[in-house]
Amino acid sequence: MDKFDLIVIGSGAGTHVASQARHAGLRVALVDQGPTGGTCLNNGCVPSKMLIYPADVIRTIQDARAVGVHAEINEIDFPTIMSRMHKVVDSTRGSLEEALKSKENLTYFQDRAEFVDDYVLAVGGKTITAPKIVIATGARSLVPPIPGLQQAGFLDNVSLLRLERLPQSLIIIGAGYIGCEFGHFFSAMGSKVTILGRSPQVLKGEDPEASGLVQRVLSQYMRVITSHEVISVETKGDKRIVSARNMDDGSVNQFEADEILLAAGRRSNSDLLHPEKSGIDTDRSGWIMVNEYLETSKKNIWAIGDCIGKHMFRHTANYESEVVSHNLLRAADKENREAADYHAVPYAIFTHPQLAGVGMKEEDAIAAGLKVLIGRATYLDVAKGVAMAQEHGLVKVILEEETGRILGATVVGPMAAELVQQVVYLMNTEYQDLMPVIKSQVIHPTINEVLVRAFSELEHPAHQHGRGQ
Repeated sequence: MDKFDLIVIGSGAGTHVASQARHAGLRVALVDQGPTGGTCLNNGCVPSKMLIYPADVIRTIQDARAVGVHAEINEIDFPTIMSRMHKVVDSTRGSLEEALKSKENLTYFQDRAEFVDDYVLAVGGKTITAPKIVIATGARSLVPPIPGLQQAGFLDNVSLLRLERLPQSLIIIGAGYIGCEFGHFFSAMGSKVTILGRSPQVLKGEDPEASGLVQRVLSQYMRVITSHEVISVETKGDKRIVSARNMDDGSVNQFEADEILLAAGRRSNSDLLHPEKSGIDTDRSGWIMVNEYLETSKKNIWAIGDCIGKHMFRHTANYESEVVSHNLLRAADKENREAADYHAVPYAIFTHPQLAGVGMKEEDAIAAGLKVLIGRATYLDVAKGVAMAQEHGLVKVILEEETGRILGATVVGPMAAELVQQVVYLMNTEYQDLMPVIKSQVIHPTINEVLVRAFSELEHPAHQHGRGQ
């Protein structure tokens, strides 16, 4: 049995922990059965945004008509777009692999890890152990038990990256982040896209006004069918036939396409690891359970990233890797442990239009019993937004009435992620309030002014108890 000071399972955000531990003098084993770099590099953030950026360019050209610029797109070179993505991913992964294999105090196992006993893992034909372990095994596509789906075949966020030819038509099962992002991509490339979602709105859980704007714009380029549950899939020649039940009236409708993209959610990869054999608890859905210090139910075993199912973003996993690195390397006693802080977790959905957010939604804050003020502004409320003809742009901010503390924000429109990031900085100041905005001069005319406008026009929400008191 090979003994190490630390075992890290997962080469995405887990590499940050492994690197810091190695520099601290620990003998580290890094284990990953998948492509080096984890989901983000290989089939998540990086490749998807490499594909979505050309789609953004296409929509920008098409939208330019609103400002009097009439341009034409002569050709969309799908193979070049795909090969450019692969070149970046392959090159980055190769460089990372080479670096990991050459580091002192680090042994990189490119094989599947499985717990066989307390703090003991089988990796390939070897058995390894360490007194400290970090689990960063990520997540994979959730495949619902839809009759006929497996037999008909489908794409997911991994297999679609291997497409060599653009499908003429595509049904996307799921109207969440992945469904809306790839709906944008494939429709811009020229595919006839249908999105089928179970919820009454796309992007379930987002601010209803914001998700409504996204749905309205997406519907200009594809069919967006909500409140429909897929009940079966069959093939007819080269076509896939998807039957879906209307959840409002019970009727069953059929949809036909060349390909199906499954985007119905994610599930933890923890089941592949058999964490129960080392006393690590998971919840009913298989997500690894952790406390505020990201410790599992087993002493000196931590978990980070998608496998815990909290905030499934690479930047959050990177943050969690810093928390765990501190707790396992620098917290000699419990007094010095660092708790994970999720009060200002930002995210962006790179569809068209872009939607980004941070913190609480209006409904969440009110449901929590907080008295809040809501600030709302559209892009057309400021000069730059008018110049851009951005009739769908929206900013909403939520503040605690008594303290002025910023609770959250949602933005729809161009540069939504950049605008939300400014709110993140505000939410991490000493008082987490809007005073830095109020005191600051803002370059005019810029789209930044729409954020200032939202913070400047605060009102009680209409449905908040005690409005006007």
